[in-house]
Amino acid sequence: MTAQATIPERRRALKQRLQRKDKGLLVAPGVYDLISARIADSFGFEAIYMTGYGVSASYLGVPDAGFATYTDMENRVRTIADVAATPLIADGDTGYGGALNVQHTIRGYERAGAAAIQLEDQEFPKRCGHTLGRRVVPMEDMVLKLRVAVDTRSDPNFLIIARTDARTTLGLDEALRRAEAYVKAGADVLFVESPESEEEMARICGQFDVPLLANMVEGGRTPVLSKARLEELGYALAIFPTSAFLSAGAMFQRVYGTLKEQGSTAGSGIPMEDFQAFSRQMGFERVWDFDKKYGEKA
Repeated sequence: MTAQATIPERRRALKQRLQRKDKGLLVAPGVYDLISARIADSFGFEAIYMTGYGVSASYLGVPDAGFATYTDMENRVRTIADVAATPLIADGDTGYGGALNVQHTIRGYERAGAAAIQLEDQEFPKRCGHTLGRRVVPMEDMVLKLRVAVDTRSDPNFLIIARTDARTTLGLDEALRRAEAYVKAGADVLFVESPESEEEMARICGQFDVPLLANMVEGGRTPVLSKARLEELGYALAIFPTSAFLSAGAMFQRVYGTLKEQGSTAGSGIPMEDFQAFSRQMGFERVWDFDKKYGEKA
């Protein structure tokens, strides 16, 4: 995927890639702000995933518990899709309301540049998928939302990912029953959240012939498996939504702790990116080129 790729081209590339079973697992790292989006984009991934948990924490400073609004999330979709050429899979939470809200959300996310949207069957206010206290709406309500989503999209390559959170409170059988109904409603990708063992993951993959998504959350309820094992089980797509911000959080603790204790980073040995290289990655070369051409002075 090149920087010149249009939004329709990104969507088509993602859809075609997920249809290619012979190419193995598609791995999508989580991004949550514009720095993480720019860095992930530079690695040539086939997709990136905008995490609701990360956006809620980094953009609003609140937990992923229904505080982020449609406007908050649509803004992040638009800005991330603008700086990153990689196809963007975007967390759409519950669709931010009922079926009519879902229609509005699909139109907004599509205009904003997402290649795919994830919709879940939780009650509002929703909760992070690897925490307790999640409740789901009646299956028929989610089926209606998915039908509306499919009918609303203007680009047939804009993917609808249907997530069910039923496993934790209602059991795997109910989650599988819902997933089957969501496929019939037109979902392109299935996301059965929070299976609690490899055996459960194998059962999920053995029941469906559509692309399946594995949510790999370090420290969450689902075992984090190798790429080879996820492929063996039958997953088509794996998202790693928390990896970057958990790693960044650990480094923040180290840097700020050092500054508090020592008053400086001099001699600390803390690994850091080169400032000039980082500045180039954030787009400063365009600024420097502009200044050279037009004689701007700081």
